[in-house]
Parts: sequence; structure tokens; C-alpha cells
Amino acid sequence: MTEFSTPFGVKKSDRKLTKEELIRAIRLSIADEYEAIQVYEEIAESTEHEKAKKILLDIVEEEKIHVGEFMYLLKTLIPEEETFYNEGYKEAKEIIEEK
Repeated sequence: MTEFSTPFGVKKSDRKLTKEELIRAIRLSIADEYEAIQVYEEIAESTEHEKAKKILLDIVEEEKIHVGEFMYLLKTLIPEEETFYNEGYKEAKEIIEEK
């Protein structure tokens, strides 16, 4: 999971991100959050240690909040993209509600 893949590697750069780079970095961050959720849920499901499981599942909830924060930031940077998400929701709803 950990690759520290950013436009700059792991060290700070004097060059600032362009808007397009920022958008890509946020999308990558969203993917990383979902990957973290998957890993923490798998660990929690693989242990009988109840205190560890409780903490891991709490961390999962925090990661989901991070996804929401990143999604809000993405929506702020490119509000027009939300139309694609809404279209996807609509299409999925139509498929599910088919009789």
C-alpha cells in the first residue's frame, strides 16, 4: 500500500502543485483511504483480540470521514464533475429498480 507516490516523492519541493496535479493528488488520496479501509477491516476480521478489533473499526470510520473530506475538496475544485457522479447514481438506481 505505502508507496508515497506524489508528484514530488517524499520531500518537499519549491514548486507548487498546479490545479490539475492537486486534483490528481486528491483522487489518489481518496483511493488510498479506501485501500486503508480495506486493510483495517481485513485485520479486524482476522483477529479475536476484541480491543484491537474495536480500535481498528473506529479507525475505519475515521478513514470514511477522510473520504468525505477529500470528496468535498474535489467538488470544490471541480464542481462540474459532480454531474458525472449524479448520472452514475441515477443509472445504478434505474438498474436496481428495474422490474
